[in-house]
Amino acid sequence: MKLYPLLLTLVCVITACSDKKSAETAVLQEVGFVQLKTEPVILQTELSGRTSAALNAEVRPQVTGIIKNRLFEEGSFVKADQVLYQIDPAAYQAAVNQAQATLANAEAAVNAARLKDLRYKDLLNIEGVSQQDADDAHASYLQALASVAQQKAALSSAMINLAYTKIRAPISGKIGKSSVTSGALVTENQTTALATIRTLDPIYVDLAQSNVQLLQLRKILETPQAKAAGTDVTLQQEDGSIYELKGKLKFSEISVDETTGSVTLRAEFPNPKGELLPGSYVRAILDEAILEKGILAPQQGITRDAKGNAIALVINQDNKVEQHTVTTQRAIGTKWLISEGLSANDRLIIEGSNKVKQGDTVKPVEVKAKIVSATENTASTSQSE
Repeated sequence: MKLYPLLLTLVCVITACSDKKSAETAVLQEVGFVQLKTEPVILQTELSGRTSAALNAEVRPQVTGIIKNRLFEEGSFVKADQVLYQIDPAAYQAAVNQAQATLANAEAAVNAARLKDLRYKDLLNIEGVSQQDADDAHASYLQALASVAQQKAALSSAMINLAYTKIRAPISGKIGKSSVTSGALVTENQTTALATIRTLDPIYVDLAQSNVQLLQLRKILETPQAKAAGTDVTLQQEDGSIYELKGKLKFSEISVDETTGSVTLRAEFPNPKGELLPGSYVRAILDEAILEKGILAPQQGITRDAKGNAIALVINQDNKVEQHTVTTQRAIGTKWLISEGLSANDRLIIEGSNKVKQGDTVKPVEVKAKIVSATENTASTSQSE
């Protein structure tokens, strides 16, 4: 009978201890976290632009006349120096013939003037003629030589005009529709082009990037953990499909457009199939920089306070919650690229953060996130045209 009170006391003590431990355990809120790490991150930008031909030449006549023949198929590929139109050459051929006859006459006069000049020089030595007569004969000879040179130039000009009756392609490329037909009158250096030739392989893509973005990029590249990326460019066509061939960034304009505040970039793309046509609206994805040790934080782990500042809840070594003010640089898929406020090995709360506050002791449970390879870590910004 004496043992009963003792056993009852022990049971009460054990029960009280168990209840105390259960109460302590119940106080700890379970939260899910991910452990942050540094990893290479490729910074990209997405820009809008339009395609343009690498070479663009408008075909115009250099002499006046009637078109006799069109010697090409509209929309076909033409080679440089290929004859495209034939202007009636009759009048220009006659001008060449006349220039040739005039030159022959001038050359004949030179021979007569040369012989007279020689005779007068001999007569002058024996005082058979006056000095004035000898000088006049020599001047006539020089005038005859000048006349020959003049007629040669006239013949050359006539032959050039005759050659211009064959209107040739100034460059190689695809030729568009013809604005004239056989029988049409064309005039020298007219404003209306007969046709337009464009070289489409390679093809250019002119892009517009804001000067603000360029300044931000320069600041990023000034940091020790960043380095410039390559010049490869990926192209997205109007229907959303990705162009199969990569392009190269060729140059950046040296001035800012005063009306748009943007800088023009030019990329060059191979276009062997002629798939890209001039004037098409496209979007280009450029690699700007590579961060060797970037920190990516899941977006559900970053919230905003009443002032709009980005904040994150981190679990310290004592399993207590700490609140960090962070700076987010840009979004990368479902993650934020963090520039300030978080470090490698921080345990960022991504589940249950609405149930805890700074200073609370929590029960941390690691969330197994999908492993993202370094090549998938690309941060992209976009800009409209």
